[in-house]
Amino acid sequence: MLRESFRIGDESVPSGTRQTVELPIGTMSDHTPIAMSVHVVHGKRPGPVVFVSAAVHGDEIIGVEVARRLLQNKALSRLRGTLLVVPIVNTFGFMNQSRYLPDRRDLNRSFPGTESGSMAGRIANLFFTEVVQKSDYGIDLHSAAIHRTNLPQIRIAPRDRAGMDLARVFGAPVTLLAKVREGSLRHAAAEHGTKVLLFEAGESLRFDEMAIRAGTSGILRVLRHLDMISGRGIAQPKENPVICYRSRWQRSPAGGLLRSYKRTGTFVKKGEVLGIISDPFGEVEQQVKAQIDGIIIGRTNLPVVYEGDGLYHLAEAKSENEAIDTIESLVTQLENDPFYDEDEII
Repeated sequence: MLRESFRIGDESVPSGTRQTVELPIGTMSDHTPIAMSVHVVHGKRPGPVVFVSAAVHGDEIIGVEVARRLLQNKALSRLRGTLLVVPIVNTFGFMNQSRYLPDRRDLNRSFPGTESGSMAGRIANLFFTEVVQKSDYGIDLHSAAIHRTNLPQIRIAPRDRAGMDLARVFGAPVTLLAKVREGSLRHAAAEHGTKVLLFEAGESLRFDEMAIRAGTSGILRVLRHLDMISGRGIAQPKENPVICYRSRWQRSPAGGLLRSYKRTGTFVKKGEVLGIISDPFGEVEQQVKAQIDGIIIGRTNLPVVYEGDGLYHLAEAKSENEAIDTIESLVTQLENDPFYDEDEII
């Protein structure tokens, strides 16, 4: 017996088919129509409804490439349940290579939105009502803010046991327990009862092959865990992620030029020198020392810094050896995965 068609917007997608549906947003100032595109894969057999979203912040393009690779995967041809993929949620920001909307609002502080509100509120409301409310699970793909980079990581709310189980399945090097911010997609989804994983990796306006691989592999693992696709060709993570219960930004003690000594994924001990800030003449130098033991899960890419700038994002880890071994193992697994031989980006 065939499943009922999946209804989204003004379209009905029959079971066993896939279709890109355009959800109208409005018009540009020159009267060009603009829409949010949702690719619906509606399986013949029953199963959960899962959404994958990217570019909620318009300059975070790594998630767009992850979505593209996901949609090319042959396993989706025998999908159980329904997959909703929205490669670009913030269309205006994506076209302008901007994190924000033209009204300077942050879309990820505007959920669940309102039908008659600001531009951000209307787009948030459209995505929330047409995608999030129809889903059992979601994976929201993000990158670091401009001029920063993030180690691939999953963020879940404290005491979220179901989220922790999915994070382990996803297999990113680090899982960070982070409070849910009001107005965020995660907050609105949780209020509705939709479980959402937040994936952070790489930097804005740039592709990062390891970040893309981590995101693509993680999503396929979650779909396999939910019994939506076959496990053939999908390698399970060789290690459990490093669980970090808190994090803090190491901020610049002075303005100047930063010479950074540490990369993302490095474990550092309290008091260890992360970098040195000097003036343009080299007459005054100041060390930047780690204030806690932990893993660098994010850092600035800019050498020109001001006092108070966030330089290194450190996540506390219980064991140095466990952290180092886990991250090295998971990164090596991604590098050697034959699934990606044809997809490598130079």
